[in-house]
Amino acid sequence: MARYDIEISEVGPRDGLQSIQTIMPLDAKKAWITAEAAAGVPEIEVGSFVPARILPQMEDTPALVAHACTIEGLQVAALVPNLRGAENAIKAGVHKISIPLSVSETHSLKNVNRTHDQMIEEAAKIVALIKTLPEDNRPFFEGSLSTAFGCTIEGPIAEDKVVDIAARLMGAGCDEVGLSDTTGYATPKHLTNLVKAIKAEVGDKNVTSLHLHNTRGMGLANVIAGLDAGITTFDASLGGLGGCPAAPGASGNIVTEDLVYMLDAMGIKTGIDLEKLFACRDIVKAALPDEELYGFTPLSGLPKGYPNGYRAQRAD
Repeated sequence: MARYDIEISEVGPRDGLQSIQTIMPLDAKKAWITAEAAAGVPEIEVGSFVPARILPQMEDTPALVAHACTIEGLQVAALVPNLRGAENAIKAGVHKISIPLSVSETHSLKNVNRTHDQMIEEAAKIVALIKTLPEDNRPFFEGSLSTAFGCTIEGPIAEDKVVDIAARLMGAGCDEVGLSDTTGYATPKHLTNLVKAIKAEVGDKNVTSLHLHNTRGMGLANVIAGLDAGITTFDASLGGLGGCPAAPGASGNIVTEDLVYMLDAMGIKTGIDLEKLFACRDIVKAALPDEELYGFTPLSGLPKGYPNGYRAQRAD
């Protein structure tokens, strides 16, 4: 269980920035991460360890990890596509690494140029690497099931295929598997059924996180379904920045600000100060003046009487 009822993992510095052409200056990234941590965000995915020729936006990830690791209490996460990326992430000192395995093999080949079998092999190699480290210095390793709910290239993904890949990742030694709605295909009923099916295969404690997009307006509805299914960690991106460069039309991470507001209004504790979170937008907007930031809550403002009177009014 998270330090609070639900844990929010901010993925904007990775998923958000990899999807835009503008390269955010390192100092601005540092300021963003520092401000979000100060707002109470417990985990931030600060970047990915990929070659700069592929994603120049992520070239400064090692420097960003070094900065983030100086922030007390912050869990520093990063994405790695392969063993080489994991070696670099571990060298940099990350606390958590995730490897994206696209259940759509077509997307996997386009995104990381590897088949399912090759990605399972990479995961096993990363596990072996992690086991060479002292037990108190091993990063948490998540196998992320990308395109778990559907793919803009292949279309719908069969449930048994997702369950099988989840089982193979756990068999390779991952600490847990996370589900990613990379292309915005998920609906609440679909999500509930898939989470239950995977939990039945690999165990409740090994399926705790969701990465959702709001491409078709289902983002927060899917969060509610995830809560009902026992999910305790949700990825989100400040201002809704993000998408997937390898999946056409895969825009729109769920907005961190709107997610925190909804959970807060439901009486679900996240430990995040919304006013401080809103202030983080100023940092991002100043560094990315040509990028549109989304979010109903920061644009409309908090309701009158928030938080105490507003919450008490809805205590029923």
